[in-house]
Amino acid sequence: MAVEVVYRSSRDLERLFMDKAEADRHDRMLELAEALATALHRASPTLTDQQCEDIGIYMAKNREVFAKAFKNNPEALAELPDEAQP
Repeated sequence: MAVEVVYRSSRDLERLFMDKAEADRHDRMLELAEALATALHRASPTLTDQQCEDIGIYMAKNREVFAKAFKNNPEALAELPDEAQP
C-alpha cells in the first residue's frame, strides 16, 4: 500500500495539492483576491458580491500583469487573457 501526502488549501477546502508550496501560493492568491474584492466593493457598492469576487480572483491570478501596469506600463494590460481563467 502506498502512502500519498497531499496538502489542502486552508481557504479552498475542495482543492488538494501535491506540493506544500503550491498550496501556499494558492492560499496567498485567494487572500489577495479577497482583499481586492473588498476594495472593489468599497469603490463600487453597486457591484454584486459575486462580481467583486470574480474580478478579485481574476486580478489576483494575473497580478504580475497588473503590477507591471501599475508601474507606469499600462500597455502591459494587453497581456491579460480575454476570458477569466478557470
